[in-house]
Amino acid sequence: MRHALIFAAGLGERMRPLTHHTPKPLLTVGGKPLIEWHLEKLAAIDVRYVVINTSHLADQFPETLGDGSRWGLRIRYAYEGPTPLETGGGMLNALGLLGPEPFIVISGDVWTDVPFATLPVEPRGAGHLLLVDNPPHHPDGDFGLDAQGLIHDDGAPRLTYSGIGVFRRELLNRWQDVIHDAGSQQTPPRFKLRPLLERAIARQELSGSHYRGAWTDVGTAERLRELDERLRR
Repeated sequence: MRHALIFAAGLGERMRPLTHHTPKPLLTVGGKPLIEWHLEKLAAIDVRYVVINTSHLADQFPETLGDGSRWGLRIRYAYEGPTPLETGGGMLNALGLLGPEPFIVISGDVWTDVPFATLPVEPRGAGHLLLVDNPPHHPDGDFGLDAQGLIHDDGAPRLTYSGIGVFRRELLNRWQDVIHDAGSQQTPPRFKLRPLLERAIARQELSGSHYRGAWTDVGTAERLRELDERLRR
């Protein structure tokens, strides 16, 4: 598995005013941009090709990260235009820059100490989600996980999707059969990934694992500050 996609196109609205002039994945935490933690971990498992999707303040990403050579990576940027394409549209927009094999997907606004080497190189179905314990701001979780490692829309315990997973390109096959909202009719299409995950769940093609280590959704200035203080201790 030598390819990865980092979602970095969000507007960071809940982080304003910090994100008025800096995209959220480029905010500094523990002495370096949040996204750099991901790049280092990807390089450590011999991922060599990273696609970063961008929209808000897109020019700052190549200015800050360059071509990725300082980490032994090759970075390509998938610009989505002034309006982000959501997770499904963003993945579709970046697909032409990714290879034919399964690829890691990471939300640029999370932090974790999970070893990426524990992610499956070949998910048994359309994809594999890394799930974590439900944080206080998301107590009801997202998905159930059974003893066989299959993801369900219901069932207990419910866990939170970490924003990290491994996907096959086939997850997006015939996406128009599932997505019918107005954004999907735009060029390029704009839509969420969740309906495609639900289709894969219904087909028992989505696996998962429960990570119990450190993970933070850096969605507010307070969480950013708390994480920064923790990493600097």
